Amino acid sequence: MLTLRGVYKAVLFDLDGTLIDSAPDLAGAANDMLVHRGLAPLPLEALRPWVSAGARGMVWAALGVKPEQPEFGALREDFLSRYEQRMSTLTRVFDEMLPLMQALKDNRIPWGIVTNKATRFTVPLIRSLALDSQSATVVCGDTTAHAKPHPAPLLEAARQLDLAPASCVYVGDDLRDIQAGLAAGMDTVAAGWGYLGDGGPVQEWGAHFVAHSPHQLQKWLELT
Repeated sequence: MLTLRGVYKAVLFDLDGTLIDSAPDLAGAANDMLVHRGLAPLPLEALRPWVSAGARGMVWAALGVKPEQPEFGALREDFLSRYEQRMSTLTRVFDEMLPLMQALKDNRIPWGIVTNKATRFTVPLIRSLALDSQSATVVCGDTTAHAKPHPAPLLEAARQLDLAPASCVYVGDDLRDIQAGLAAGMDTVAAGWGYLGDGGPVQEWGAHFVAHSPHQLQKWLELT
């Protein structure tokens, strides 16, 4: 098997904000909630940073409700229902990711997806984007007993690829991605082009490398 940087045998990606730009549909679902309640929709720029936090982030950004508040559960289900109805309307693979994915294919380097998004959403979404036939493994937020930042999803991806975790590199745009990768014994890359969430400055996450574009990631991987 060919390797990247002489070390890695596979690349694992977070989904939202790393591999795909799902912000327009996630923000759209949040704005649908606001409009339904007679409130003004928010601009995408205000909602985009919270996308990596999923329903928790969207409900907070749109309505200011946190998970510990009693009304959160119903709002979360409302958000997820609205998102499910529109999740592949505007979502696209980041344009700059396409050359990187092609280079991985050309060099016969397997890549996979490890996301906190539930199977209910992940499988139809990646199918609509034709990623299901390209990805060597897909681990969702409910595939294992724990979600990121726990290392279990990344360890499961390595197991499915029949690789040692240390031979995989994980790329993600949220602090939890980096924490999960480090806990799994993988090298990590912070995707600086992503949503980045509320985890503080990306340079302080402890990732092995901060890539500000997929092209920069491709160069760092020494992938031609």
